[in-house]
Amino acid sequence: MNVFLLIAICLLSYGFGGLNGAYYLTEYYLKDDIRRYGSGNVGATNAGRVLGKKGFIFTVLIDVAKVAAALSITFWMSEKEPLPMALSSFFLLAGHLFPLQLGFRGGKGVVVFLAVSLFLVPLSILILGAVMGISFWLLRDFKKAGLISMLSIPLTAYLVNQPAEYTGTLLIMLIVVLLAHKRTPPPQLRQGHH
Repeated sequence: MNVFLLIAICLLSYGFGGLNGAYYLTEYYLKDDIRRYGSGNVGATNAGRVLGKKGFIFTVLIDVAKVAAALSITFWMSEKEPLPMALSSFFLLAGHLFPLQLGFRGGKGVVVFLAVSLFLVPLSILILGAVMGISFWLLRDFKKAGLISMLSIPLTAYLVNQPAEYTGTLLIMLIVVLLAHKRTPPPQLRQGHH
């Protein structure tokens, strides 16, 4: 694979990843920075808190659309080779978490991770749903059930013999998403807003 093509795919994917739906929707509707409200996070959950149900739904749709667009372009450019697809997936997440135009303070990446999983290993989302249902029924704890169900994604990719690049990237992405959830927004942005 041409190294320049790989670099182009990484940059393109990072750019798409940085299109944070929650930020631009809040900017459009409130003429303000979503990071000043709620949890201070640039993600679907906080968009729901700030803008209501439409904010949550539109943010999810934008985040899924950017993943689908970038991976579709990569798929076409690379003729479905696993390495470019894996790199594109990782850089989508990197762009979402650390968008250049937002001072590298983006979302936490759950929707991007799930959208990538749906694109690369569609079966993993069905398995995730089943594991989520069973885990919640047993534990009665949404957060723990969510964590367990997300762990099933790289495992599903491995068990259904997806390319090693997919399994490895999905595992790395999951770890990055979990680490991102420990991150707190800078306090100066949230001062005086709740």
